[in-house]
Amino acid sequence: MNVAIIGLGLIGGSLLRALAAHGHQLTGYDIGATTREAAAALAKATPTDSSADEPGAAGQGTAPTPGAWRVADSIAAAVEGADVVVLAVPLPALPQVVAQLDHFSGVITDVTSVKGPVRDLLRGRRYVGGHPMAGKEESSFLASDPHLFDDCAWVLCLEPETSLDDWLSLAALFTSIGARVVPAGADEHDEAVARISHVPHLLAAALANLIDGNPLAAALGAGSFRDGTRVAATRAELIAAMCGGNAAAVRRVLPGVVEDLGEYAGRLAEPDPVAALTPVLRRPGELRRGWPVAARVPVEVDPDREALLSLGRAGGWVTGVGGKVVGLRPETDRNGS
Repeated sequence: MNVAIIGLGLIGGSLLRALAAHGHQLTGYDIGATTREAAAALAKATPTDSSADEPGAAGQGTAPTPGAWRVADSIAAAVEGADVVVLAVPLPALPQVVAQLDHFSGVITDVTSVKGPVRDLLRGRRYVGGHPMAGKEESSFLASDPHLFDDCAWVLCLEPETSLDDWLSLAALFTSIGARVVPAGADEHDEAVARISHVPHLLAAALANLIDGNPLAAALGAGSFRDGTRVAATRAELIAAMCGGNAAAVRRVLPGVVEDLGEYAGRLAEPDPVAALTPVLRRPGELRRGWPVAARVPVEVDPDREALLSLGRAGGWVTGVGGKVVGLRPETDRNGS
Protein backbone atom coordinates (compact mmCIF):
# COMPACT_ATOMS: atom_id res chain seq x y z
CA MET A 1 0.00 0.00 0.00
CA ASN A 2 1.16 3.54 -0.75
CA VAL A 3 1.01 5.52 2.50
CA ALA A 4 1.88 9.15 3.20
CA ILE A 5 2.57 10.21 6.78
CA ILE A 6 2.32 13.89 7.67
CA GLY A 7 4.23 14.57 10.88
CA LEU A 8 7.32 12.55 11.78
CA GLY A 9 7.49 12.81 15.55
CA LEU A 10 7.45 9.77 17.80
CA ILE A 11 4.21 8.26 16.47
CA GLY A 12 4.50 9.32 12.83
CA GLY A 13 8.18 8.39 12.65
CA SER A 14 7.59 5.02 14.30
CA LEU A 15 4.73 4.27 11.91
CA LEU A 16 6.87 5.26 8.93
CA ARG A 17 9.55 2.81 10.01
CA ALA A 18 7.14 0.02 10.97
CA LEU A 19 5.24 0.12 7.66
CA ALA A 20 8.46 0.34 5.66
CA ALA A 21 9.74 -2.74 7.47
CA HIS A 22 6.62 -4.58 6.26
CA GLY A 23 7.16 -3.72 2.61
CA HIS A 24 4.78 -0.79 2.14
CA GLN A 25 5.59 2.23 -0.02
CA LEU A 26 6.11 5.19 2.31
CA THR A 27 6.48 8.93 1.97
CA GLY A 28 6.93 11.16 4.99
CA TYR A 29 6.74 14.88 5.58
CA ASP A 30 7.37 17.07 8.60
CA ILE A 31 7.24 20.83 8.96
CA GLY A 32 10.64 20.77 10.68
CA ALA A 33 13.63 20.77 8.35
CA THR A 34 15.78 19.09 11.00
CA THR A 35 13.25 16.27 11.35
CA ARG A 36 13.04 15.82 7.58
CA GLU A 37 16.83 15.62 7.41
CA ALA A 38 16.96 13.03 10.20
CA ALA A 39 14.29 10.91 8.50
CA ALA A 40 16.02 11.16 5.12
CA ALA A 41 19.38 10.23 6.65
CA LEU A 42 17.91 7.15 8.32
CA ALA A 43 16.19 6.14 5.07
CA LYS A 44 19.56 6.17 3.29
CA ALA A 45 21.06 4.07 6.08
CA THR A 46 18.20 1.53 6.05
CA PRO A 47 19.10 -1.58 4.05
CA THR A 48 16.65 -2.70 1.39
CA ASP A 49 16.25 -6.15 -0.10
CA SER A 50 16.78 -5.91 -3.85
CA SER A 51 15.82 -9.57 -4.28
CA ALA A 52 12.22 -8.47 -4.74
CA ASP A 53 13.24 -7.25 -8.19
CA GLU A 54 14.57 -10.65 -9.21
CA PRO A 55 12.39 -12.90 -11.40
CA GLY A 56 10.26 -15.22 -9.31
CA ALA A 57 10.95 -13.40 -6.06
CA ALA A 58 7.35 -12.33 -5.53
CA GLY A 59 4.28 -14.40 -4.84
CA GLN A 60 6.07 -17.28 -3.14
CA GLY A 61 4.64 -16.80 0.33
CA THR A 62 7.69 -14.97 1.64
CA ALA A 63 7.58 -12.12 4.14
CA PRO A 64 7.12 -8.57 2.77
CA THR A 65 10.30 -6.96 1.53
CA PRO A 66 11.67 -4.39 3.98
CA GLY A 67 12.49 -1.06 2.40
CA ALA A 68 13.33 2.54 3.08
CA TRP A 69 11.09 5.53 2.48
CA ARG A 70 11.01 8.86 0.72
CA VAL A 71 10.92 12.20 2.53
CA ALA A 72 9.04 14.97 0.71
CA ASP A 73 9.54 18.70 1.07
CA SER A 74 5.82 19.58 1.09
CA ILE A 75 2.46 18.07 1.99
CA ALA A 76 1.36 18.17 -1.64
CA ALA A 77 4.43 16.21 -2.73
CA ALA A 78 4.00 13.71 0.09
CA VAL A 79 0.39 12.79 -0.68
CA GLU A 80 0.76 12.58 -4.46
CA GLY A 81 -0.17 9.05 -5.52
CA ALA A 82 -0.92 7.91 -1.95
CA ASP A 83 -3.74 5.48 -1.14
CA VAL A 84 -3.81 6.53 2.52
CA VAL A 85 -2.74 9.70 4.31
CA VAL A 86 -1.96 9.46 8.03
CA LEU A 87 -2.15 12.75 9.94
CA ALA A 88 0.38 12.54 12.78
CA VAL A 89 0.44 16.17 13.88
CA PRO A 90 -0.87 17.73 17.11
CA LEU A 91 -4.59 18.47 17.26
CA PRO A 92 -4.18 22.28 17.04
CA ALA A 93 -2.20 21.90 13.77
CA LEU A 94 -4.77 19.69 12.03
CA PRO A 95 -6.95 22.41 10.44
CA GLN A 96 -4.06 23.96 8.52
CA VAL A 97 -2.84 20.53 7.39
CA VAL A 98 -6.32 19.39 6.31
CA ALA A 99 -6.70 22.61 4.31
CA GLN A 100 -3.84 21.38 2.11
CA LEU A 101 -5.59 18.09 1.32
CA ASP A 102 -8.49 19.49 -0.70
CA HIS A 103 -7.46 17.61 -3.85
CA PHE A 104 -6.70 14.30 -2.10
CA SER A 105 -9.50 11.77 -2.65
CA GLY A 106 -8.05 8.76 -0.85
CA VAL A 107 -8.47 7.54 2.72
CA ILE A 108 -7.47 9.85 5.56
CA THR A 109 -6.75 8.63 9.07
CA ASP A 110 -4.98 10.16 12.05
CA VAL A 111 -3.29 9.29 15.33
CA THR A 112 -4.59 12.08 17.59
CA SER A 113 -5.79 11.19 21.08
CA VAL A 114 -9.18 12.90 20.63
CA LYS A 115 -11.56 11.78 17.93
CA GLY A 116 -14.74 13.89 18.06
CA PRO A 117 -13.17 17.19 16.93
CA VAL A 118 -11.23 15.49 14.11
CA ARG A 119 -14.37 13.69 12.91
CA ASP A 120 -16.17 17.03 12.76
CA LEU A 121 -13.25 18.66 10.92
CA LEU A 122 -13.19 15.92 8.25
CA ARG A 123 -16.89 15.37 7.66
CA GLY A 124 -17.55 14.61 4.02
CA ARG A 125 -14.10 13.10 3.46
CA ARG A 126 -13.05 9.44 3.38
CA TYR A 127 -11.99 9.63 7.01
CA VAL A 128 -11.46 6.84 9.55
CA GLY A 129 -10.43 8.12 12.97
CA GLY A 130 -7.45 6.37 14.51
CA HIS A 131 -5.57 6.41 17.79
CA PRO A 132 -2.69 4.04 18.65
CA MET A 133 -2.39 3.62 22.42
CA ALA A 134 1.40 3.77 22.38
CA GLY A 135 4.00 6.32 23.28
CA LYS A 136 6.94 7.45 25.37
CA GLU A 137 7.87 10.61 27.21
CA GLU A 138 10.11 11.59 24.27
CA SER A 139 8.33 12.94 21.21
CA SER A 140 10.89 13.40 18.42
CA PHE A 141 11.76 11.37 15.33
CA LEU A 142 14.99 10.39 17.05
CA ALA A 143 12.88 8.57 19.65
CA SER A 144 10.93 6.65 16.98
CA ASP A 145 10.83 2.87 17.16
CA PRO A 146 9.50 0.50 14.47
CA HIS A 147 8.36 -1.86 17.24
CA LEU A 148 6.39 0.79 19.13
CA PHE A 149 3.07 -0.68 17.98
CA ASP A 150 3.80 -4.32 18.75
CA ASP A 151 0.70 -5.59 20.60
CA CYS A 152 -0.61 -2.05 21.17
CA ALA A 153 -4.32 -1.23 21.05
CA TRP A 154 -5.09 0.86 17.95
CA VAL A 155 -8.55 2.40 17.96
CA LEU A 156 -10.25 2.70 14.57
CA CYS A 157 -13.50 4.63 14.70
CA LEU A 158 -16.68 3.37 13.09
CA GLU A 159 -19.15 6.20 12.59
CA PRO A 160 -22.43 5.94 10.66
CA GLU A 161 -20.73 7.67 7.72
CA THR A 162 -17.55 5.56 7.83
CA SER A 163 -16.95 3.38 4.78
CA LEU A 164 -16.71 -0.21 6.04
CA ASP A 165 -14.35 -1.08 3.18
CA ASP A 166 -12.00 1.75 4.17
CA TRP A 167 -12.19 0.68 7.82
CA LEU A 168 -11.34 -2.93 6.98
CA SER A 169 -8.47 -1.81 4.74
CA LEU A 170 -6.91 0.20 7.58
CA ALA A 171 -7.57 -2.60 10.08
CA ALA A 172 -5.64 -4.96 7.80
CA LEU A 173 -2.82 -2.43 7.50
CA PHE A 174 -2.38 -1.84 11.22
CA THR A 175 -2.82 -5.44 12.32
CA SER A 176 -0.09 -6.34 9.81
CA ILE A 177 2.43 -4.39 11.94
CA GLY A 178 1.35 -6.12 15.15
CA ALA A 179 -1.30 -3.76 16.51
CA ARG A 180 -4.62 -4.86 18.04
CA VAL A 181 -7.39 -2.90 16.30
CA VAL A 182 -10.21 -1.85 18.62
CA PRO A 183 -13.46 -0.75 16.92
CA ALA A 184 -15.20 2.17 18.65
CA GLY A 185 -17.33 5.22 18.04
CA ALA A 186 -15.58 8.59 18.30
CA ASP A 187 -17.59 9.74 21.32
CA GLU A 188 -17.11 6.38 23.08
CA HIS A 189 -13.39 6.64 22.44
CA ASP A 190 -13.15 10.15 23.86
CA GLU A 191 -14.93 9.14 27.07
CA ALA A 192 -12.71 6.07 27.45
CA VAL A 193 -9.39 7.88 26.91
CA ALA A 194 -10.42 10.59 29.37
CA ARG A 195 -10.55 7.77 31.94
CA ILE A 196 -7.36 5.90 31.09
CA SER A 197 -5.08 8.58 29.62
CA HIS A 198 -6.10 12.21 29.93
CA VAL A 199 -7.14 12.32 33.59
CA PRO A 200 -4.15 10.11 34.54
CA HIS A 201 -1.85 12.67 32.89
CA LEU A 202 -3.38 15.41 35.05
CA LEU A 203 -3.08 13.23 38.15
CA ALA A 204 0.57 12.53 37.34
CA ALA A 205 1.18 16.27 37.10
CA ALA A 206 -0.47 16.84 40.48
CA LEU A 207 1.61 14.06 42.05
CA ALA A 208 4.83 15.45 40.58
CA ASN A 209 4.07 18.75 42.32
CA LEU A 210 4.43 16.97 45.68
CA ILE A 211 8.24 17.16 45.47
CA ASP A 212 8.26 20.87 44.63
CA GLY A 213 10.29 22.58 47.35
CA ASN A 214 10.85 19.34 49.28
CA PRO A 215 14.30 17.88 48.47
CA LEU A 216 13.89 15.19 51.15
CA ALA A 217 10.73 13.87 49.50
CA ALA A 218 12.49 13.90 46.11
CA ALA A 219 15.42 11.94 47.56
CA LEU A 220 13.07 9.30 48.99
CA GLY A 221 11.00 8.91 45.82
CA ALA A 222 10.99 5.33 44.56
CA GLY A 223 8.67 2.94 42.73
CA SER A 224 5.25 4.34 43.55
CA PHE A 225 6.32 7.92 42.86
CA ARG A 226 8.17 6.91 39.66
CA ASP A 227 5.24 4.91 38.27
CA GLY A 228 2.60 7.40 39.31
CA THR A 229 4.37 10.40 37.77
CA ARG A 230 5.96 8.90 34.64
CA VAL A 231 3.71 10.67 32.12
CA ALA A 232 4.12 14.02 33.89
CA ALA A 233 7.46 14.17 32.04
CA THR A 234 5.58 14.48 28.75
CA ARG A 235 5.87 17.93 27.17
CA ALA A 236 3.32 20.28 28.71
CA GLU A 237 2.11 21.35 25.27
CA LEU A 238 1.16 17.76 24.39
CA ILE A 239 -0.67 17.13 27.67
CA ALA A 240 -2.53 20.42 27.33
CA ALA A 241 -3.45 19.70 23.70
CA MET A 242 -4.92 16.27 24.40
CA CYS A 243 -6.72 17.25 27.62
CA GLY A 244 -7.92 20.55 26.21
CA GLY A 245 -9.05 18.91 22.98
CA ASN A 246 -11.11 16.46 25.03
CA ALA A 247 -12.16 18.99 27.66
CA ALA A 248 -15.82 17.98 27.87
CA ALA A 249 -15.07 14.32 28.59
CA VAL A 250 -12.21 15.16 30.97
CA ARG A 251 -14.48 17.49 32.93
CA ARG A 252 -17.06 14.70 33.23
CA VAL A 253 -14.52 12.17 34.53
CA LEU A 254 -12.34 14.35 36.77
CA PRO A 255 -14.96 15.10 39.46
CA GLY A 256 -15.30 11.37 40.19
CA VAL A 257 -11.58 11.19 40.97
CA VAL A 258 -11.77 14.29 43.15
CA GLU A 259 -14.73 12.71 44.96
CA ASP A 260 -12.74 9.54 45.60
CA LEU A 261 -9.84 11.54 47.02
CA GLY A 262 -12.24 13.45 49.23
CA GLU A 263 -13.64 10.15 50.47
CA TYR A 264 -10.16 8.94 51.35
CA ALA A 265 -9.43 12.19 53.19
CA GLY A 266 -12.65 11.80 55.17
CA ARG A 267 -11.80 8.23 56.11
CA LEU A 268 -8.36 9.33 57.30
CA ALA A 269 -10.06 11.71 59.73
CA GLU A 270 -11.92 8.85 61.43
CA PRO A 271 -10.83 7.68 64.93
CA ASP A 272 -9.54 4.43 63.38
CA PRO A 273 -8.32 5.54 59.93
CA VAL A 274 -6.93 2.11 59.03
CA ALA A 275 -10.26 0.34 59.61
CA ALA A 276 -12.14 3.16 57.87
CA LEU A 277 -9.90 3.27 54.81
CA THR A 278 -9.49 -0.46 54.16
CA PRO A 279 -13.00 -1.17 52.75
CA VAL A 280 -12.88 1.61 50.14
CA LEU A 281 -9.49 0.42 48.87
CA ARG A 282 -10.57 -3.17 48.18
CA ARG A 283 -12.45 -2.52 44.93
CA PRO A 284 -9.66 -0.45 43.32
CA GLY A 285 -7.22 -3.22 44.23
CA GLU A 286 -9.46 -5.86 42.63
CA LEU A 287 -9.80 -3.76 39.47
CA ARG A 288 -6.05 -3.24 39.12
CA ARG A 289 -5.16 -6.87 39.83
CA GLY A 290 -7.73 -7.94 37.23
CA TRP A 291 -6.27 -5.66 34.56
CA PRO A 292 -5.49 -6.50 31.87
CA VAL A 293 -7.93 -9.37 31.41
CA ALA A 294 -5.80 -12.48 31.15
CA ALA A 295 -8.19 -14.95 29.54
CA ARG A 296 -9.40 -14.19 26.02
CA VAL A 297 -10.95 -16.40 23.39
CA PRO A 298 -10.57 -16.21 19.60
CA VAL A 299 -13.63 -15.10 17.68
CA GLU A 300 -14.63 -14.65 14.07
CA VAL A 301 -16.50 -11.38 13.56
CA ASP A 302 -18.94 -10.50 10.83
CA PRO A 303 -17.58 -7.57 8.77
CA ASP A 304 -20.54 -5.55 9.97
CA ARG A 305 -20.57 -2.20 11.78
CA GLU A 306 -22.62 -3.30 14.78
CA ALA A 307 -20.79 -6.60 15.20
CA LEU A 308 -17.44 -4.82 15.19
CA LEU A 309 -18.60 -2.12 17.63
CA SER A 310 -19.99 -4.83 19.90
CA LEU A 311 -16.56 -6.48 19.96
CA GLY A 312 -14.89 -3.22 20.97
CA ARG A 313 -17.48 -2.42 23.66
CA ALA A 314 -16.89 -5.87 25.16
CA GLY A 315 -13.17 -5.14 25.53
CA GLY A 316 -12.15 -7.14 22.48
CA TRP A 317 -10.18 -6.34 19.36
CA VAL A 318 -9.44 -7.39 15.80
CA THR A 319 -6.20 -9.29 15.25
CA GLY A 320 -6.40 -9.92 11.51
CA VAL A 321 -8.34 -9.07 8.37
CA GLY A 322 -8.13 -11.41 5.40
CA GLY A 323 -10.76 -13.73 4.06
CA LYS A 324 -12.29 -13.40 7.55
CA VAL A 325 -12.20 -10.83 10.33
CA VAL A 326 -10.72 -12.52 13.40
CA GLY A 327 -10.12 -11.24 16.88
CA LEU A 328 -10.10 -11.85 20.61
CA ARG A 329 -12.58 -10.98 23.32
CA PRO A 330 -12.58 -11.45 27.10
CA GLU A 331 -13.47 -15.03 27.97
CA THR A 332 -16.10 -13.95 30.49
CA ASP A 333 -17.89 -12.07 27.71
CA ARG A 334 -17.63 -14.66 24.95
CA ASN A 335 -21.39 -15.15 24.81
CA GLY A 336 -22.07 -11.43 24.73
CA SER A 337 -23.16 -11.37 28.38
